Amino acid sequence: MKTSGRGTRRLGLMVGASPVLLAALLAAPARSAEKATDQVQEIIVTAQKRAENVQDVPIAVSTFSAEALQGKGIDDVQRIGGLAPNVTLDAGSPFSGSSSVLSASIRGIGQDDFAFNLDPGVGVYIDGVYLARTVGANSDLMDVDHIEVLKGPQGTLFGRNTIGGAISIVTRQPSEDFHATAAITGGSFNRIDVAAAADIPLTDTLFSTVTVSSKKRDGYQQVVPYPGASGTITDTAAFTRSGSGTSDTQGGQNSQTIRAKLFWKGKGSVTDAFTADYTQEDQSATASSLLGTVPTGGLLSIYNLCVTAPAATIAALSAMPGNPNFTNACALPRGVVGTALTTGPRLSYGNQFLSGDIDKTYGNGLSFSRLQSFGFANTLDWELGEDLDLKSITAYRRLLWRTGLDADGSPLTIAELSFSMDQHQTSQEFQLTGKALDGKLHFVNGVYFFNEGGNLHDYVTFDEGLLQLDGPNKLDTTSVAGYSHMNYQVTDRIGLTFGGRYTWEHKTFEGAQSDLNALNYKLSGCYPVSEVCRAALGFPVAGQPLRYYPAGVNTKDYYIFTPRLGGEYHLTDDVMAYTSWSKGFKSGSWTTRLSNPLSTAPDFGPEKAETIELGVKSELLDRRLRLNVAGFHTDYTGIQLNFQEGVSPTLHNAGDAEIWGGEVEAQVALGGGFTLDGTLGYLHARYTRVDPQVVGVTLDSRLPKTPNLKFSVSPAYTVDLSNGASLRVTVDYTHTNPMYNDTANTALLERQSTNVVNASVTYTSSDERWQATVGGSNITNDRYLTTGNENDAAGAIFGTYNPPAQWFATLKYKY
Repeated sequence: MKTSGRGTRRLGLMVGASPVLLAALLAAPARSAEKATDQVQEIIVTAQKRAENVQDVPIAVSTFSAEALQGKGIDDVQRIGGLAPNVTLDAGSPFSGSSSVLSASIRGIGQDDFAFNLDPGVGVYIDGVYLARTVGANSDLMDVDHIEVLKGPQGTLFGRNTIGGAISIVTRQPSEDFHATAAITGGSFNRIDVAAAADIPLTDTLFSTVTVSSKKRDGYQQVVPYPGASGTITDTAAFTRSGSGTSDTQGGQNSQTIRAKLFWKGKGSVTDAFTADYTQEDQSATASSLLGTVPTGGLLSIYNLCVTAPAATIAALSAMPGNPNFTNACALPRGVVGTALTTGPRLSYGNQFLSGDIDKTYGNGLSFSRLQSFGFANTLDWELGEDLDLKSITAYRRLLWRTGLDADGSPLTIAELSFSMDQHQTSQEFQLTGKALDGKLHFVNGVYFFNEGGNLHDYVTFDEGLLQLDGPNKLDTTSVAGYSHMNYQVTDRIGLTFGGRYTWEHKTFEGAQSDLNALNYKLSGCYPVSEVCRAALGFPVAGQPLRYYPAGVNTKDYYIFTPRLGGEYHLTDDVMAYTSWSKGFKSGSWTTRLSNPLSTAPDFGPEKAETIELGVKSELLDRRLRLNVAGFHTDYTGIQLNFQEGVSPTLHNAGDAEIWGGEVEAQVALGGGFTLDGTLGYLHARYTRVDPQVVGVTLDSRLPKTPNLKFSVSPAYTVDLSNGASLRVTVDYTHTNPMYNDTANTALLERQSTNVVNASVTYTSSDERWQATVGGSNITNDRYLTTGNENDAAGAIFGTYNPPAQWFATLKYKY
């Protein structure tokens, strides 16, 4: 175990100071207190693969019930991030163009890219089934029983790619009696959401649930015409794309989901649950605002020269020794099917396309996100004996995705990005859980198999076709693991936790990125393309002169051991102190986005996290106060981050960092129908080593998506009315300190300090069949950047702002 003395002292200070901070702020984790009560409610979680009270689990866990989520109007995974300490969840990544992409970071560790060659740093699970891609991970929270957010490396029980933590979504089991619910929601931007669910008993032992949901909403960013745009190129048929589609607004939603579950309760000790789901999405791209331009950018300089300088000037510059051949570059920016940039009037590109309004853009190009995601899972649970249980989880998932984004904020094609993904995954897990040694030992033993395959195809056009990147990529990953996790009760007060997971992972990858416009050849003067020029310019594959990526299948193998050790001490029946040490691992891969030829496939190594955590979980004042405190120290090595190289965002191992901090989560039942929830999180994340090969990061740089302070306060009041009905009022306030959205800490991409307020009022009828909710999100209209990218070479800096203030009204009926 590797910890510095300084880190241990800081950890102790955080744990010791946390109760004082709580007393000052009355912070707490938004938990369910939906009914007027004088005590906090018991919370059951499965963080250790068995059902147990969250207060007995020696892990920092934030939990959210279905009732709490519905009452707050939270309908997707991203929105729970505001109510969990040291957790940052955003819908979309820098150029994905899709709100179904989940950019997740816990305690400063995560992943802010959707590419197939990159693994998430926070694992998302639905009923124990891992979602391997960030695409589609921002899922609909319909028919959810509860959500658990586990913080810190979860490598022993959850495996690879949970180096920052895990988000476990548990759906509701079918009822043995018939029940049905229906809900409709209207709101801002012509929002219309419809949902229905029914529990249908089929026999005395077979029960079912069917849930459907549809969400529609116009975008909050308007696409407006740019004055004088008639001089732009309008025929873009020569550009390769993942699809076609534009929109008058951006940031809208149009998705439909259906989920069905069969639950068989066999005679004796066997149960079986079969789940199938399907989601389709066909909506506009995420909102994209032009934040600034870089006129001196490499490609942009050439483009502006081509469209503003006389042909004689371009020829004279091309003839100068050492200069690129601008005449060739300007003549055929789209290859043989295109027109020359110097033919006819063209607009130059610069800050004239800054709209001055974050909710308006001149970018009228591609704007679509089309997703199909479906799969099934079967969970067979067999009680082998009074103290022994065998569970099998079998799952298959498929993901089809097409997206297109006009990122340059203009009617020009300066940065037009589109992608397609076809992904499939299969997994099989066996779990053996039970008790031994007169109930003193609780254990979970398991084996896990996972295979993922598919392809991601990049279609990116820069600067009116000067550079036309076409990047097909094929990947396949197989992972096999065995694990064991044990809790041993030494005495009535003292417990020990120990476990480990051994994983073998095999990855294969083949890339074939090319430039369809042969810009390298044109600038060098070695044009038309020939084998002689190919060899001279270093293009790696004979017979494929435009291909940047070397031919052949690349492979990587990893053998990973991720242990966990811990101890618990119950000071009283209601107060438990714990400590743990754990390791997490995320494997390396290959960089796919190239803008120059390479002789070998560029790769990056794995990243690792080693965390020591101290915590206290307590229920005080006759269960009127739940107070959970945790402090931690993490050695984070081999950090995988995006670096902008030319026009290409590429992955490198940035170096190492030390992260330490603390969290407070509490819930107070004040009596008389009043409750107060809140959270407090503090992070100190600093680089301790920077890899000398990376550019743009120093020891003074900040890790992306890592604010040093975040807290939330959520008061609620429930009153019983004279007619037997009830009225519940909730307010959620979250403050987050500034953070950077990118590796290079670009000033224009900084997320300023935010103060977000959501509120709702819910009326429930006396028979609890009717429920009406009126509420608002971001009611103070606090606007901030959730993601962005600086592409100096193409000449554009762009980003996505969060939605403005919105209202909603929901009517729900239970039968």
